[in-house]
Amino acid sequence: MIPIKAISTLPLQDISAKVKQDFLAPGVLNLTSLPPLSLYIHFPWCVKKCPYCDFNSHEVKTSFDEVAYLDAVRADLEAALPMIWGRKIHTIFIGGGTPSLMSAAGLERLMSDVRSLLPIDANAEITMEANPGTFEVEKFKSYRASGINRLSIGIQSFNSNHLSALGRIHNGIEAQRAIEIAQDHFENFNLDLMFALPLQTLDESMQDLEMALSFNPNHLSLYHLSLEPNTYFAKFPPQIPDDDLSAEMQENIQARMLQAGYHHYEVSAFAKPGKESRHNLNYWNFGDYLGVGAGAHSKLSFPHRIIRQARYKQPKAFIDGAMAGNAIQESPEVGREELGFEFMLNALRLNQGIDSSLFFERTGLLLNSLEAPLALAEQRGLIYRDHLRVMPTELGRRFLNDLQALFLS
Repeated sequence: MIPIKAISTLPLQDISAKVKQDFLAPGVLNLTSLPPLSLYIHFPWCVKKCPYCDFNSHEVKTSFDEVAYLDAVRADLEAALPMIWGRKIHTIFIGGGTPSLMSAAGLERLMSDVRSLLPIDANAEITMEANPGTFEVEKFKSYRASGINRLSIGIQSFNSNHLSALGRIHNGIEAQRAIEIAQDHFENFNLDLMFALPLQTLDESMQDLEMALSFNPNHLSLYHLSLEPNTYFAKFPPQIPDDDLSAEMQENIQARMLQAGYHHYEVSAFAKPGKESRHNLNYWNFGDYLGVGAGAHSKLSFPHRIIRQARYKQPKAFIDGAMAGNAIQESPEVGREELGFEFMLNALRLNQGIDSSLFFERTGLLLNSLEAPLALAEQRGLIYRDHLRVMPTELGRRFLNDLQALFLS
């Protein structure tokens, strides 16, 4: 936690007029401290766009200009520095897209730029997403040497038929080989798996899980396939398991993960003790994050206001904007009336909930400002609360969208 006084003592002549306004202008909030700060770096290209994917990713038609993009990311980061002056980075996440398309030299250059511009905690968790179809032994060895200390591998399934239906560029054998390479170079890695896939049976979903567990990962992210708007699957829906079968898959998965010694700490996340994703925990605890790169989002706190930012999504628009000194397309302030929903939207994803005091710490508001929706959620059996904690019940976790929606008003 960074005390406000540590920032307010910066010489005013060293702070831009814009940042003076952000730091010193009277506003609706009165934060006594700033939350931990994370860095997210977006890499926008993929070999192939998956039919279920609604992330900001763009197929590589022939090639992409890695140098130009990395130049733009550095320029974007430099332009953002006055907004986070004096604050340390506690976690870094390089996501996409497919960041593992980056060359070893490109990743080394990126990490060198980050280290030269930002103070990074000595024990920072530095995660990179990787696609099994892009694994090369020497390249991943170099990634580790460049400072990546946690890998998140998008397996999705070990069944080649299901991988084909999902539009993935790897098969089941390549998925297993990718994990073996990761094990050789990374002590800490996550596997992404999906269930309720087109035509998937209960047995097949459990076979995928057992295969994943055989590699003894520190962390597993287990997602129900969803048909997101503006995706190919939304336009041409595949035949997926019905609600009853999907629920049975989920119940069996959760029971097996508990038996295997994993802690179910977030809606879709399971970890061995002490191996939770620190970067994602900062999101769920309404921490701050600076997002750089095409389409990246930020949430930044100041003593009297909280803002969100969105970068230009198209790679060319982002590169042009960043090199011209402004890659930010939107920068709205989070209104006082929105903070309760914004906070609970994140915090209620955590199965153990949050300390009641955290709401005031991160929003500057008293928790009793949410008394009406909290009381209604409690009445419906969706949360448990006392003077120390607010947490979703099992029913609340099953109907999380309904629980979160109560705070919209």
